[in-house]
Amino acid sequence: MSPVRRCSRTACGRPAVATLTYVYADSTAVLGPLATYAEPHCYDLCAEHSERLTAPRGWEVVRLSDGSAPAHPSGDDLEALANAVREAARPHDRGPDGDGRGRRSADPVEVARRGHLRVLRSPDS
Repeated sequence: MSPVRRCSRTACGRPAVATLTYVYADSTAVLGPLATYAEPHCYDLCAEHSERLTAPRGWEVVRLSDGSAPAHPSGDDLEALANAVREAARPHDRGPDGDGRGRRSADPVEVARRGHLRVLRSPDS
């Protein structure tokens, strides 16, 4: 027997890339990444058949994305990155001796330390 799992569709010999499972109680077909082990109640599908999959009328198809595939950044991700770059590029307040290590007024104050834990007090209090 070949170590490569094949598509479960009749007369299709292409390698499987996704696993289809039915949740009959919810009338849902779940299509996700290829399962680790072949199971009798699941169907392995090739790329073509997984893309063309449709469900019966009244059923919902849930497509789970593969966690190893790189996700495209959203607009919010790009905006957060741009804000972080702007913050890092902004000049910092200089201390009294001009070395850049002066404490800003909004920084918390360390009150106590135990091991790797620190107790901080808000500068407002």
